[in-house]
Amino acid sequence: MRILKASLWIAAVFNFLAAYVLAFPSSEFGAFLGLPRDTPVLYLALCSGFIFLFGCAYAWMALKGVSRPLLLFGAFGKASVFLLAIVLWMSGHASVAIVGLAIVDALFASVWFVWLIRNRTNHSS
Repeated sequence: MRILKASLWIAAVFNFLAAYVLAFPSSEFGAFLGLPRDTPVLYLALCSGFIFLFGCAYAWMALKGVSRPLLLFGAFGKASVFLLAIVLWMSGHASVAIVGLAIVDALFASVWFVWLIRNRTNHSS
């Protein structure tokens, strides 16, 4: 449980930082990642807002206890980010730096899927 709780705290901070970078793609780190500077504000706000909310959910679970459905949703979300980064990089629409960061999401997804599998409850009678 310690590893899960630590991963949730780290994921929360990771998401808060990602939300900031995506909200301000013209920052130095955004430029390093190859983020487009001319993205409409609506897309920046929606994307960074949802990433921030997921970070809040991870922090909440670290503080209050794990919600299995929410953790599963987060694990699928993190895995999706990794897969999307790979596809976008292969099609020339994302930098290798984006893939490098997305590997962190894949690690979170892996830890959470393993925890969910190891801690599943058998509901059959």
